[in-house]
Amino acid sequence: MTNIPYLDCNATTPLEPAVCDIMLHFLTEEFGNEGSRTHEYGVRAKQAVQKARDQVAAVVGAQRDEVIFTSGATESNNLAILGLCEHGLKLGRRHLITTRIEHKAAIEPFEVMEKRGYEVTWLDCDRDGRVGVEQLGASLRPETLLVSIMAANNETGVRQPLDEIGRVMSGHDAYFHTDAAQSYAKDLEALRNPRIDMISVSGHKIFAPKGIGALVIRRRGYERVPIQPLIHGGGQERGLRPGTLPVGLVAALGLAAEIAVRDREKRATLCRKMKADALNALGPLSPRIHGRPEQTMDHVLNLAFPGVHSEALIVALKDLAAISNGSACTSSSYKPSHVIKAMGYGDDEANEAIRLSWCHLTPEVDWEGIARRIKGLL
Repeated sequence: MTNIPYLDCNATTPLEPAVCDIMLHFLTEEFGNEGSRTHEYGVRAKQAVQKARDQVAAVVGAQRDEVIFTSGATESNNLAILGLCEHGLKLGRRHLITTRIEHKAAIEPFEVMEKRGYEVTWLDCDRDGRVGVEQLGASLRPETLLVSIMAANNETGVRQPLDEIGRVMSGHDAYFHTDAAQSYAKDLEALRNPRIDMISVSGHKIFAPKGIGALVIRRRGYERVPIQPLIHGGGQERGLRPGTLPVGLVAALGLAAEIAVRDREKRATLCRKMKADALNALGPLSPRIHGRPEQTMDHVLNLAFPGVHSEALIVALKDLAAISNGSACTSSSYKPSHVIKAMGYGDDEANEAIRLSWCHLTPEVDWEGIARRIKGLL
């Protein structure tokens, strides 16, 4: 379509060729319904789904029956948060904890829970975009039902201290959910912490198609997290997410997860080099960087050039790189980033922020050319 380097991989990633191939195979050749038990088409489809469960579960050290396939992380977040509503009301545990830097796919379900009679504690972050575990510890109450903190921010790429959060919660029985759309199959060890009860996964952030994701729901011993379905009409996905499974998309997600783990070090090395090249070229222009580079994902850089509006910068660079100024889900609203504002910046500063995000499939970027173009705006 274009030779312009695509630097918006946090919004969506290109498809891995092998992932595309397996998706097309199950869409056009072995296209059976995995719920059909009377013929080989259904059997083959069910085998493909079970293999994908194993592949998705293996990334975080879970079991196949702990994987619920969804349409993506937005649905997974909604299921994890809203699905606990009935249980909390029944027990009288109506306190929830989350952060001000979550994706809207988590923030809005929490706002719905507030309308249903829950109290939500909204944790702040520091200037570097990290949530304070001390504030979390002080916010936990006996009636706290759920803590939901994203693994890595979609705008800044800042990793949250999941291990420290898990330790703070070790003596409390509140459920712990993390939106891992940006870190699943990239940061492995953090998500293998057994204290994390639920993990939201999005396929199109790991080189799989759009429209497929998962919610990993770990058991505590023999106990399952008591979430209830949001929609009804069948027994699929352990009764939590009814509807015919899109076998081609499921198989694609499974293979994408497996390849991501297999090639993780190679991909990370490429992404780290690209970040170093970007910082070397842009550093002399004295940008304001949002989040310490060593605390952010290897493939993300969020920065601003004081006095230059992000929209003006995007237009100025449109023939050199495809970039963004925040979450793709809210990009049409033109509101200052709630994430950058939560880090202590004002509206004008938030409006200057741009996000650069790349991957192992990103072609060579003319960082020096980008730097020269930006210098002309300063």
